[in-house]
Amino acid sequence: MGYFAVKGGADAIENSLALLDFFRLKEATSPLEISQIVSQLRIAVGKVMSEGSLYTPEYAAIAIKQAEGDLLEAAFILRAYRTTLERRFVSETLNTREMFIRRKISASFREIPGGQILGPSMDYSQRILDVKKAIETSEDIKSILKTFEGKIDKNNLTEISHHDKVIDILNKDGLIQKGNETEDRKLVDITREAIRFPAPRSARLQMMARSETGALMSMGYSSMRGFGSVHPTVGELRYGTVPVRIKDPRGRIRYIGAIEVTEAEMITETKKTNDDGVALFSIGYGLCFGQNDTKVICMGILDTTLRNPDPSLPANDQEFVLYHSEGIEAMGFTNHLKLPHYVTFQSSLNNVREAIERKK
Repeated sequence: MGYFAVKGGADAIENSLALLDFFRLKEATSPLEISQIVSQLRIAVGKVMSEGSLYTPEYAAIAIKQAEGDLLEAAFILRAYRTTLERRFVSETLNTREMFIRRKISASFREIPGGQILGPSMDYSQRILDVKKAIETSEDIKSILKTFEGKIDKNNLTEISHHDKVIDILNKDGLIQKGNETEDRKLVDITREAIRFPAPRSARLQMMARSETGALMSMGYSSMRGFGSVHPTVGELRYGTVPVRIKDPRGRIRYIGAIEVTEAEMITETKKTNDDGVALFSIGYGLCFGQNDTKVICMGILDTTLRNPDPSLPANDQEFVLYHSEGIEAMGFTNHLKLPHYVTFQSSLNNVREAIERKK
Protein backbone atom coordinates (compact mmCIF):
# COMPACT_ATOMS: atom_id res chain seq x y z
CA MET A 1 0.00 0.00 0.00
CA GLY A 2 2.99 2.25 0.19
CA TYR A 3 2.64 3.47 3.79
CA PHE A 4 5.40 5.74 5.05
CA ALA A 5 6.21 6.54 8.66
CA VAL A 6 4.78 9.80 9.97
CA LYS A 7 7.39 12.53 10.21
CA GLY A 8 9.03 12.29 13.56
CA GLY A 9 8.52 8.52 13.83
CA ALA A 10 8.47 7.00 17.33
CA ASP A 11 8.95 10.38 19.06
CA ALA A 12 5.89 11.85 17.34
CA ILE A 13 3.76 8.85 18.29
CA GLU A 14 4.98 9.04 21.90
CA ASN A 15 4.08 12.74 22.02
CA SER A 16 0.63 12.00 20.56
CA LEU A 17 -0.04 9.45 23.28
CA ALA A 18 1.17 11.90 25.92
CA LEU A 19 -1.30 14.47 24.55
CA LEU A 20 -4.06 11.86 24.82
CA ASP A 21 -3.47 11.53 28.55
CA PHE A 22 -3.06 15.30 28.90
CA PHE A 23 -6.44 16.08 27.32
CA ARG A 24 -8.10 13.42 29.49
CA LEU A 25 -6.60 14.79 32.71
CA LYS A 26 -5.95 18.50 32.04
CA GLU A 27 -8.87 19.67 34.21
CA ALA A 28 -7.29 17.78 37.17
CA THR A 29 -10.63 16.35 38.29
CA SER A 30 -10.85 13.30 40.56
CA PRO A 31 -9.90 10.12 38.70
CA LEU A 32 -12.72 7.78 37.75
CA GLU A 33 -12.67 4.65 39.87
CA ILE A 34 -13.08 1.34 38.05
CA SER A 35 -15.72 0.23 40.56
CA GLN A 36 -17.74 3.36 39.72
CA ILE A 37 -17.67 2.59 36.01
CA VAL A 38 -18.63 -1.04 36.59
CA SER A 39 -21.61 -0.17 38.79
CA GLN A 40 -22.83 3.16 37.40
CA LEU A 41 -22.09 2.62 33.70
CA ARG A 42 -23.15 -1.02 33.65
CA ILE A 43 -24.91 -0.72 30.25
CA ALA A 44 -21.72 0.61 28.66
CA VAL A 45 -19.66 -2.10 30.35
CA GLY A 46 -21.99 -4.80 29.04
CA LYS A 47 -21.82 -3.40 25.52
CA VAL A 48 -18.02 -3.36 25.55
CA MET A 49 -17.84 -6.91 26.90
CA SER A 50 -20.22 -8.11 24.21
CA GLU A 51 -18.44 -6.41 21.32
CA GLY A 52 -15.03 -7.16 22.81
CA SER A 53 -16.04 -10.83 23.12
CA LEU A 54 -14.73 -11.16 26.68
CA TYR A 55 -16.75 -11.31 29.89
CA THR A 56 -14.74 -9.25 32.37
CA PRO A 57 -16.52 -6.19 33.84
CA GLU A 58 -13.41 -4.73 35.49
CA TYR A 59 -11.25 -4.90 32.36
CA ALA A 60 -14.11 -3.55 30.25
CA ALA A 61 -14.31 -0.60 32.67
CA ILE A 62 -10.56 -0.01 32.35
CA ALA A 63 -10.91 0.00 28.56
CA ILE A 64 -13.77 2.52 28.76
CA LYS A 65 -11.63 4.78 30.95
CA GLN A 66 -8.64 4.39 28.65
CA ALA A 67 -10.75 5.16 25.56
CA GLU A 68 -12.37 8.21 27.22
CA GLY A 69 -15.83 6.71 26.80
CA ASP A 70 -15.47 5.71 23.14
CA LEU A 71 -17.20 2.32 23.45
CA LEU A 72 -16.10 1.03 20.05
CA GLU A 73 -12.48 1.88 20.83
CA ALA A 74 -12.88 0.26 24.26
CA ALA A 75 -14.25 -2.91 22.66
CA PHE A 76 -11.29 -2.88 20.27
CA ILE A 77 -8.89 -2.67 23.24
CA LEU A 78 -10.68 -5.47 25.08
CA ARG A 79 -10.77 -7.78 22.07
CA ALA A 80 -7.07 -7.19 21.46
CA TYR A 81 -6.41 -8.13 25.09
CA ARG A 82 -8.53 -11.25 24.65
CA THR A 83 -6.15 -12.56 22.00
CA THR A 84 -3.36 -12.75 24.60
CA LEU A 85 -5.30 -15.07 26.91
CA GLU A 86 -4.97 -18.83 27.10
CA ARG A 87 -8.13 -20.86 26.59
CA ARG A 88 -8.20 -23.46 29.35
CA PHE A 89 -11.78 -24.71 29.30
CA VAL A 90 -14.89 -24.80 27.16
CA SER A 91 -18.05 -24.28 29.18
CA GLU A 92 -21.01 -26.58 29.20
CA THR A 93 -23.99 -25.30 27.21
CA LEU A 94 -25.69 -22.46 29.07
CA ASN A 95 -29.24 -23.23 30.15
CA THR A 96 -31.10 -19.91 30.13
CA ARG A 97 -34.10 -21.61 31.72
CA GLU A 98 -32.00 -21.41 34.90
CA MET A 99 -31.73 -17.63 34.61
CA PHE A 100 -32.09 -15.58 37.78
CA ILE A 101 -34.50 -13.14 36.16
CA ARG A 102 -34.18 -9.39 36.60
CA ARG A 103 -36.37 -8.50 33.62
CA LYS A 104 -38.83 -10.62 31.63
CA ILE A 105 -41.38 -9.28 29.17
CA SER A 106 -43.42 -10.45 26.21
CA ALA A 107 -45.18 -8.43 23.51
CA SER A 108 -46.96 -11.54 22.24
CA PHE A 109 -48.99 -12.55 25.31
CA ARG A 110 -50.35 -10.52 28.21
CA GLU A 111 -50.19 -13.43 30.63
CA ILE A 112 -46.89 -15.34 30.57
CA PRO A 113 -45.33 -17.93 32.89
CA GLY A 114 -44.21 -16.05 36.01
CA GLY A 115 -45.86 -12.83 34.85
CA GLN A 116 -44.42 -9.76 33.16
CA ILE A 117 -41.41 -8.44 35.10
CA LEU A 118 -40.49 -4.96 33.85
CA GLY A 119 -37.19 -4.82 35.71
CA PRO A 120 -34.61 -2.05 35.21
CA SER A 121 -35.37 -0.26 31.95
CA MET A 122 -35.65 3.19 30.38
CA ASP A 123 -38.59 1.97 28.28
CA TYR A 124 -41.19 3.36 30.65
CA SER A 125 -39.61 6.78 31.19
CA GLN A 126 -40.22 9.99 29.26
CA ARG A 127 -36.51 10.44 28.45
CA ILE A 128 -36.51 13.90 30.02
CA LEU A 129 -33.04 15.15 30.92
CA ASP A 130 -32.58 14.77 34.68
CA VAL A 131 -30.38 17.72 35.59
CA LYS A 132 -30.35 16.56 39.22
CA LYS A 133 -27.79 13.96 38.16
CA ALA A 134 -25.31 16.84 37.82
CA ILE A 135 -25.38 17.50 41.56
CA GLU A 136 -25.88 13.95 42.84
CA THR A 137 -24.04 13.32 46.09
CA SER A 138 -23.13 10.28 48.18
CA GLU A 139 -25.95 11.20 50.53
CA ASP A 140 -28.41 11.21 47.63
CA ILE A 141 -27.28 7.71 46.66
CA LYS A 142 -27.73 6.46 50.23
CA SER A 143 -31.20 8.02 50.35
CA ILE A 144 -32.26 6.40 47.06
CA LEU A 145 -31.05 2.98 48.20
CA LYS A 146 -32.73 3.35 51.60
CA THR A 147 -36.03 4.34 49.97
CA PHE A 148 -35.88 1.37 47.61
CA GLU A 149 -35.04 -1.09 50.38
CA GLY A 150 -37.95 0.29 52.41
CA LYS A 151 -40.35 -0.90 49.71
CA ILE A 152 -39.25 -4.51 50.19
CA ASP A 153 -41.49 -6.56 52.44
CA LYS A 154 -38.93 -8.89 54.01
CA ASN A 155 -41.72 -10.95 55.61
CA ASN A 156 -43.26 -11.70 52.24
CA LEU A 157 -40.27 -12.86 50.22
CA THR A 158 -40.83 -15.89 48.00
CA GLU A 159 -38.35 -18.53 46.95
CA ILE A 160 -36.41 -18.01 43.74
CA SER A 161 -38.16 -19.87 40.96
CA HIS A 162 -37.53 -20.54 37.29
CA HIS A 163 -40.25 -20.04 34.73
CA ASP A 164 -41.23 -21.78 31.53
CA LYS A 165 -40.76 -19.83 28.33
CA VAL A 166 -43.36 -18.21 26.12
CA ILE A 167 -42.32 -20.38 23.18
CA ASP A 168 -43.36 -23.43 25.21
CA ILE A 169 -46.97 -22.29 24.65
CA LEU A 170 -46.49 -22.37 20.87
CA ASN A 171 -44.46 -25.56 21.00
CA LYS A 172 -47.19 -27.31 22.95
CA ASP A 173 -49.66 -26.51 20.17
CA GLY A 174 -47.20 -27.56 17.44
CA LEU A 175 -47.11 -24.08 15.92
CA ILE A 176 -43.34 -23.59 15.65
CA GLN A 177 -41.57 -24.45 12.44
CA LYS A 178 -38.84 -27.01 12.98
CA GLY A 179 -35.31 -25.78 12.37
CA ASN A 180 -32.57 -27.32 10.29
CA GLU A 181 -31.16 -29.79 12.81
CA THR A 182 -28.07 -30.48 10.70
CA GLU A 183 -27.18 -26.78 10.56
CA ASP A 184 -28.19 -26.02 14.14
CA ARG A 185 -25.94 -28.76 15.53
CA LYS A 186 -22.87 -27.72 13.51
CA LEU A 187 -20.63 -25.74 15.87
CA VAL A 188 -18.04 -23.39 14.40
CA ASP A 189 -15.71 -21.28 16.56
CA ILE A 190 -15.28 -18.05 14.62
CA THR A 191 -12.29 -17.06 16.79
CA ARG A 192 -10.35 -20.08 15.49
CA GLU A 193 -11.83 -20.73 12.07
CA ALA A 194 -12.20 -18.27 9.22
CA ILE A 195 -15.86 -17.80 8.42
CA ARG A 196 -17.07 -19.23 5.13
CA PHE A 197 -20.34 -18.52 3.37
CA PRO A 198 -22.93 -19.82 3.60
CA ALA A 199 -22.14 -19.80 7.34
CA PRO A 200 -23.87 -22.19 9.76
CA ARG A 201 -26.20 -20.75 12.36
CA SER A 202 -23.65 -21.07 15.19
CA ALA A 203 -21.19 -18.86 13.30
CA ARG A 204 -23.88 -16.32 12.43
CA LEU A 205 -25.04 -15.99 16.04
CA GLN A 206 -21.45 -15.71 17.31
CA MET A 207 -20.68 -12.91 14.87
CA MET A 208 -23.86 -11.05 15.72
CA ALA A 209 -23.21 -11.41 19.46
CA ARG A 210 -19.92 -9.55 18.84
CA SER A 211 -21.40 -7.05 16.39
CA GLU A 212 -21.67 -3.33 17.02
CA THR A 213 -25.15 -2.64 18.38
CA GLY A 214 -25.89 0.34 16.16
CA ALA A 215 -24.83 -1.47 12.99
CA LEU A 216 -26.90 -4.51 13.90
CA MET A 217 -29.88 -2.27 14.64
CA SER A 218 -29.65 -0.60 11.24
CA MET A 219 -29.74 -4.02 9.54
CA GLY A 220 -32.73 -5.20 11.57
CA TYR A 221 -34.51 -1.89 11.09
CA SER A 222 -34.01 -2.08 7.34
CA SER A 223 -35.83 -5.42 7.27
CA MET A 224 -38.78 -4.06 9.23
CA ARG A 225 -39.01 -0.99 6.96
CA GLY A 226 -39.43 -3.08 3.83
CA PHE A 227 -35.86 -3.73 2.70
CA GLY A 228 -36.29 -7.25 4.03
CA SER A 229 -39.03 -9.72 4.78
CA VAL A 230 -39.24 -9.89 8.58
CA HIS A 231 -41.29 -7.81 11.01
CA PRO A 232 -41.53 -9.97 14.14
CA THR A 233 -43.05 -9.80 17.62
CA VAL A 234 -41.08 -10.13 20.85
CA GLY A 235 -42.02 -13.59 22.08
CA GLU A 236 -39.96 -13.13 25.20
CA LEU A 237 -37.10 -10.92 26.30
CA ARG A 238 -35.12 -11.82 29.42
CA TYR A 239 -32.28 -10.18 31.31
CA GLY A 240 -30.58 -11.75 34.29
CA THR A 241 -27.76 -14.03 35.37
CA VAL A 242 -27.14 -17.58 34.22
CA PRO A 243 -24.79 -20.13 35.79
CA VAL A 244 -21.64 -21.19 33.96
CA ARG A 245 -20.26 -24.69 34.40
CA ILE A 246 -17.15 -26.40 33.11
CA LYS A 247 -15.91 -29.98 33.07
CA ASP A 248 -12.70 -30.43 35.07
CA PRO A 249 -9.85 -32.77 34.01
CA ARG A 250 -11.50 -35.61 35.96
CA GLY A 251 -14.78 -35.19 34.09
CA ARG A 252 -16.69 -33.56 36.95
CA ILE A 253 -19.05 -30.68 36.20
CA ARG A 254 -18.05 -27.62 38.21
CA TYR A 255 -19.98 -24.36 38.76
CA ILE A 256 -17.60 -21.42 38.27
CA GLY A 257 -19.93 -18.43 38.56
CA ALA A 258 -22.77 -16.59 36.86
CA ILE A 259 -22.76 -14.06 34.02
CA GLU A 260 -25.22 -11.32 33.07
CA VAL A 261 -26.92 -11.87 29.73
CA THR A 262 -29.89 -10.61 27.74
CA GLU A 263 -31.87 -13.08 25.64
CA ALA A 264 -34.62 -12.60 23.08
CA GLU A 265 -36.85 -14.99 21.20
CA MET A 266 -38.57 -13.27 18.29
CA ILE A 267 -41.70 -14.73 16.70
CA THR A 268 -42.32 -14.38 12.96
CA GLU A 269 -45.16 -15.88 10.95
CA THR A 270 -43.92 -17.98 8.04
CA LYS A 271 -45.45 -19.15 4.77
CA LYS A 272 -45.03 -22.76 5.82
CA THR A 273 -47.90 -24.70 7.34
CA ASN A 274 -48.29 -27.85 9.39
CA ASP A 275 -50.08 -30.99 8.23
CA ASP A 276 -53.43 -29.36 8.96
CA GLY A 277 -52.64 -26.35 6.80
CA VAL A 278 -52.19 -24.03 9.79
CA ALA A 279 -49.58 -21.28 9.39
CA LEU A 280 -46.47 -21.84 11.50
CA PHE A 281 -44.17 -19.49 13.35
CA SER A 282 -40.40 -19.17 13.14
CA ILE A 283 -38.31 -18.29 16.19
CA GLY A 284 -35.34 -15.94 15.83
CA TYR A 285 -32.84 -15.97 18.66
CA GLY A 286 -30.46 -13.47 20.21
CA LEU A 287 -28.20 -13.50 23.28
CA CYS A 288 -25.39 -11.22 24.41
CA PHE A 289 -23.45 -10.17 27.50
CA GLY A 290 -24.91 -7.51 29.79
CA GLN A 291 -28.25 -5.75 29.42
CA ASN A 292 -28.86 -4.80 25.81
CA ASP A 293 -32.47 -5.23 24.66
CA THR A 294 -31.89 -3.56 21.29
CA LYS A 295 -29.07 -5.87 20.31
CA VAL A 296 -30.78 -9.16 21.09
CA ILE A 297 -34.01 -8.06 19.41
CA CYS A 298 -32.08 -7.23 16.24
CA MET A 299 -30.16 -10.50 16.52
CA GLY A 300 -33.51 -12.31 16.62
CA ILE A 301 -34.73 -10.46 13.53
CA LEU A 302 -31.56 -11.17 11.58
CA ASP A 303 -31.37 -14.77 12.77
CA THR A 304 -34.65 -15.22 10.90
CA THR A 305 -33.71 -13.24 7.79
CA LEU A 306 -30.38 -15.01 7.37
CA ARG A 307 -32.10 -18.40 7.23
CA ASN A 308 -33.64 -17.25 3.96
CA PRO A 309 -30.74 -15.97 1.82
CA ASP A 310 -31.69 -13.38 -0.78
CA PRO A 311 -28.95 -11.14 -2.28
CA SER A 312 -31.60 -8.62 -3.37
CA LEU A 313 -32.48 -7.92 0.29
CA PRO A 314 -29.54 -6.54 2.34
CA ALA A 315 -30.82 -7.95 5.65
CA ASN A 316 -31.14 -11.42 4.06
CA ASP A 317 -27.58 -11.46 2.70
CA GLN A 318 -25.24 -13.26 5.11
CA GLU A 319 -22.01 -11.64 3.95
CA PHE A 320 -23.53 -8.15 3.87
CA VAL A 321 -24.99 -8.39 7.38
CA LEU A 322 -22.19 -10.23 9.16
CA TYR A 323 -19.23 -8.33 7.68
CA HIS A 324 -20.80 -4.88 7.82
CA SER A 325 -22.10 -5.11 11.39
CA GLU A 326 -18.65 -6.14 12.70
CA GLY A 327 -17.82 -2.80 14.31
CA ILE A 328 -14.18 -3.43 15.19
CA GLU A 329 -13.27 -4.65 11.70
CA ALA A 330 -15.21 -1.75 10.17
CA MET A 331 -13.57 0.81 12.46
CA GLY A 332 -10.11 -0.61 11.76
CA PHE A 333 -10.54 -0.45 8.01
CA THR A 334 -12.16 2.99 8.08
CA ASN A 335 -9.49 4.47 10.34
CA HIS A 336 -6.66 2.98 8.30
CA LEU A 337 -7.50 5.73 5.79
CA LYS A 338 -5.79 8.15 8.20
CA LEU A 339 -2.47 6.39 7.65
CA PRO A 340 -0.11 7.81 5.01
CA HIS A 341 -1.12 6.87 1.46
CA TYR A 342 1.47 9.11 -0.13
CA VAL A 343 2.75 6.65 -2.75
CA THR A 344 -0.63 5.43 -3.94
CA PHE A 345 -2.14 8.92 -4.03
CA GLN A 346 0.85 10.39 -5.84
CA SER A 347 0.54 7.62 -8.42
CA SER A 348 -3.12 8.50 -8.96
CA LEU A 349 -2.27 12.19 -9.07
CA ASN A 350 0.42 11.64 -11.71
CA ASN A 351 -2.02 9.60 -13.83
CA VAL A 352 -4.60 12.39 -13.76
CA ARG A 353 -2.00 15.06 -14.59
CA GLU A 354 -0.65 13.01 -17.49
CA ALA A 355 -4.18 12.50 -18.84
CA ILE A 356 -4.80 16.26 -18.70
CA GLU A 357 -1.50 16.93 -20.53
CA ARG A 358 -2.43 14.47 -23.27
CA LYS A 359 -5.73 16.30 -23.82
CA LYS A 360 -3.98 19.63 -24.39
